[in-house]
Amino acid sequence: MSANHEIAKLDDLITTTIDSVRGYEHSAEKAPESRYAPFFERMATERRAVVADLSERSRALGGTPTEHGSTAATVHRFFESMRTALGGGDEAVIAEVERGEDYLKEEFERVLKDDKISAETMAVVRAAFASVLRGHDEASALKHEREAAA
Repeated sequence: MSANHEIAKLDDLITTTIDSVRGYEHSAEKAPESRYAPFFERMATERRAVVADLSERSRALGGTPTEHGSTAATVHRFFESMRTALGGGDEAVIAEVERGEDYLKEEFERVLKDDKISAETMAVVRAAFASVLRGHDEASALKHEREAAA
């Protein structure tokens, strides 16, 4: 097993999870009166803990974890802001949150299937994935709740 391979995979997850943190922070900021703001804030806090755990493992392998998200996520937040400004409201924000959760879940699932990852690193990824699954399931439930109420 190559530490460089593991570091690269961890860095991918760190970047994507930072995107998730920023997405939740952005959603909480853009919808402070929303009934979903506490959810957004809680998820941002949970995701910061995931970033810290993944970063710690990367450093243990000799890596230098990123502290920045991706450019694509910045563009995504811009479009989310536009939809909200154009009247999309909570529905638009929740739909975007769920879409982001789907992407994050897929990224973790790819790493979980990677047989080149050591047991130690895989344990950290699995623990982080538990948080990702909770967030994914909650966002999906919120979206379906909104759809049923419409």
